Formats: sequence, structure tokens, C-alpha cells
Amino acid sequence: MSALQSSLFDGDGEPTLAPLGAGLLRTRLDARSWVDHQLGWLAGSDALFDDVVRVAPWRAERRQMYDRVVDVPRLVCWYDAAAELPHPVLAEARMRLSAYYRRTLPEGFATAGMCLYRDGRDSVAWHGDTIGRARTEDTLVAILSLGTPRALVLRPRAGGPSTRFLLGHGDLLVMGGACQREWEHAVPKSAKAAGPRLSIQFRPPGVR
Repeated sequence: MSALQSSLFDGDGEPTLAPLGAGLLRTRLDARSWVDHQLGWLAGSDALFDDVVRVAPWRAERRQMYDRVVDVPRLVCWYDAAAELPHPVLAEARMRLSAYYRRTLPEGFATAGMCLYRDGRDSVAWHGDTIGRARTEDTLVAILSLGTPRALVLRPRAGGPSTRFLLGHGDLLVMGGACQREWEHAVPKSAKAAGPRLSIQFRPPGVR
């Protein structure tokens, strides 16, 4: 895995969350789908990156692709609603997100899925989180991004121009409305040398 290049603006000491909403910018993808984006929501995120990468139960997955089985190009781990998260600030982040979006998402955020992109060759293909209620109803998926900035790209399932966000070093992105049903998102491979990035995805119960 490539070494993490720390950010000059990430701060020192214990990881600390900024007030949620103070710097939150909403992008309307269309009449039914939106994205909230807050740069640097988590200060001290590079130190948290090191802690989580060290203690999380990472696993490599393999997947059937046509007539062969291939390696999934990233490491993953999963924390269900009852599991203790690998750092207290992540539990606080989930609690704050649940409180902030309570009117939109009464059940709150419950699980935490994690993806470790080790370098620019790791990626995730176009998809929507449509297992569970997201297949038929609006829902929210929140992503906290640690480490080297990487592009997250969204495109409408019906076709049309894409929208790109660069996420890293404690940035927050929340996909809402019909985003999971009517849009897809991906983290493309990077042709440039890229350090590692950790994506932490908070989801409601039953949504994958």
C-alpha cells in the first residue's frame, strides 16, 4: 500500500468533528436527488486514518466476473448496528449525522461499511445502494472520507452528464432523495500515482 501523504490543513491531535451544517453545501442533481458536501468535517483525520487501517478487520473479496473469479480492487470491512466502531469519533459522527438528518431519516444511521483504496489502481464500479428500502424509497447514505483525495463521480441511470466530487482528509458527502435509485456512483481508477484512501459509509438499517 502506498504511504499516506498528510494534509497541511488537517490539523494535529485527536480527531475532532466540526459543527455539522456550518459549511455544508447542497448540490441538486435533479428535482428528486441531491448531495450534501462538507469539506474537512473531521479535523485530525489523518491520525484517525492510521488508527482505523491498523485495527479494522479488513478482508479481500473475490467476485464472479463473466466466466472467471477476480479480486475485488479494494479491501472491505463491515460493522453492523450492534458492533463497536474502531474509534469513538466514528460513533460520534454517526450520532451527529442521525440527529442532523432526523426529519429526513427518522430511523437514523445504523451500520458502517468501510472500503480501503490502497492506491490509484483500487476502485469501485458504478452502482447504487439499492438493497433494502433504497430499492423503492428515498434514503440517505453518508460517506466520511479519510486519506488521499479521490474522485467520487455520480451519473443518472437514465443517461446524462456526470457530477464529480473530490473527497479526502475528513470530507463528508451525503447522498439523499432518490439518489440511490435514479443515480449511480463510482470511484474510478486513477492513472496518476495516488496514496491510500479510506471511505466510511454510514447507512440506515437494512440498506446496502
